[in-house]
Amino acid sequence: MNLSRNQIDLVEHLRANGLYTEGPYRLSSGIESSWYLDGRQTTFDGEGARIVAACVLEVLNDDADAVGGMTMGADPIAVATAALSDRPLRAFSVRKEAKGHGTGGRLVGPIVAGDRAVVVEDTVTTGGSMTEAVAALQAEGVTVIQAIVLVDRSDGAAARLLHSVDVPLTALLTPEDLGVAQ
Repeated sequence: MNLSRNQIDLVEHLRANGLYTEGPYRLSSGIESSWYLDGRQTTFDGEGARIVAACVLEVLNDDADAVGGMTMGADPIAVATAALSDRPLRAFSVRKEAKGHGTGGRLVGPIVAGDRAVVVEDTVTTGGSMTEAVAALQAEGVTVIQAIVLVDRSDGAAARLLHSVDVPLTALLTPEDLGVAQ
């Protein structure tokens, strides 16, 4: 894949700060891997967050009102993207479960029924977490128009799963871009 300058910068930041290759590692999906990517070492870093936002904004659907996803992984990506966007864009989070206090619910932030949302994540292995975020948003009347992941290590599984709920997945990078085997 031909990478943009921003994607090249993202590869460099991820490799320097969050790529571990001395596995085995157990991933949140339960899969064991020889490598692990801690995307938060980039997404929570000031310079890394700027690079991530620039990459996401390069591919973000023009019709998006809001960007976010499952809390914690999506939070810094969404906030950086909304903050650095040249157009009005809101960030939000999807909680793993509804809270019984305050306003409750699973959605946090300025997102409402009728919004067009983009779901983001740092790394995807199966697509389950992103699909869960899509379902939570759709249950509240939000239309999900796109999903964006920094690194897709699913070998197409995540795209197929998201396609089954009519959401196209855009992957910024693959394991090969990072120099690691699938």
